[in-house]
Amino acid sequence: YYNEYKSYLSLMSLRVLAGLTRVADCTRVAGCTRVADCRHFHNDVVREGKAPYPGAETHFTREMKFILPEETPTIPVYRVLNKQGKVVTPDHDPGFDQHELVTMYQYMIRTSIMDRILMQSQRQGRISFYMTNFGEEAIQIGSARALKFKDVVFPQYREAGVFLWRGYSPVQCMHQCFGTSKDYGKGRQMPVHYTGGKANIQAVSSPLGTQIPQASGYAYALKQRDKTSCVVVFFGEGAASEGDCHSAMNMAATLDCPVIFYCRNNGYAISTPTAEQYRGDGIASRGIGYGIPAIRFDGNDLFAVYNVTKEARRMCVEEQRPVILEGMTYRVGHHSTSDDSSAYRSVDEVHYWDNVDTPINRIKLYMSDKGWWDEQMEKDCRAEVRNEILKSFREAEATNLPNPLWIFDDTWDEIPPHLQDQKQSLIEHLREYGEHYNLEKYDPVK
Repeated sequence: YYNEYKSYLSLMSLRVLAGLTRVADCTRVAGCTRVADCRHFHNDVVREGKAPYPGAETHFTREMKFILPEETPTIPVYRVLNKQGKVVTPDHDPGFDQHELVTMYQYMIRTSIMDRILMQSQRQGRISFYMTNFGEEAIQIGSARALKFKDVVFPQYREAGVFLWRGYSPVQCMHQCFGTSKDYGKGRQMPVHYTGGKANIQAVSSPLGTQIPQASGYAYALKQRDKTSCVVVFFGEGAASEGDCHSAMNMAATLDCPVIFYCRNNGYAISTPTAEQYRGDGIASRGIGYGIPAIRFDGNDLFAVYNVTKEARRMCVEEQRPVILEGMTYRVGHHSTSDDSSAYRSVDEVHYWDNVDTPINRIKLYMSDKGWWDEQMEKDCRAEVRNEILKSFREAEATNLPNPLWIFDDTWDEIPPHLQDQKQSLIEHLREYGEHYNLEKYDPVK
């Protein structure tokens, strides 16, 4: 009877630990239907070291050991193409043909040249504000190429290349930055806050991180009606410090939302470097805590960007689960035209990333080695793109500003009486004092 007696003691121990007074209560908590089942359950826990608590699937240990971040290996950076334009992992080369790669390269050039022209125009006072994409062209074009058009994109504000790839024309970018009457947003947003058109991209908004939980919610709704597409939300490592990012990732993890959390870790959140932004191992490491697959990759490597985005999309759609992508890159330009980055980083640091390890140079070197590109083609391409951008710039600059009365449109299905009164008051005011407002620059007020 020794074994039976030992089992009985084990059962009593379980009851004491659980604070129960009856065998029936003990069996109920353990999910058993018989006392014998309960004994087996407790014996398994003791023998296999499993911790039966519902809060985590883990085991017991006799060692008291804290997990120290400095003793935990950091997540490596996946790379295919090095800064010399050489493929370091041949079997990971996406195998783009000449036409495909040249097209992607031209979009990277287009994004860069549009940046320079609009940046200069802001310095000249011709537009009020601008944010460049310098140094991050590969993340934008590589990810856009790997996604399907039916995938919904929630941008931050440094995804101009994604807009261009999806059909948002340079002239539409110009109309938006000038706030003209041909702007899809009717001039109601700051420059670079692109919206509208048929690009299947949500509007850019200024508040930091708000697009992240919106993307999780959209992905949850999408999951209910369409399991062939996913949602992609872009943000920087600075926005990842917002509470919205935690809420979004936890929601997506627990509800298995098909959303790609696409972090552009470019080193700086305005003037705050990553060393002051977080103490952990970047953003990809958070995937473990949330239970989300994650990967860190070289964001200046067009091939790596394409590969991880393509695979992340497959996981989202086929497995119906979220994925975290952390692209390591560098913000070459100022945070915006309201920022002077020379106050918090050295000229030599910026020079290296702007001239040595750039995503555009990598692809240029790769194509040159294959005989697909040369200096004359580079010169012709840049001249053609520059002319295209300048033509769009001149067209937008010459376009009227929105009709002031449009301020009352697009909120109510039927304008309520108090706004009708305000609209009429504005009409009468402009009729009497219109000469003080340079109304010739605006669409006619009727």
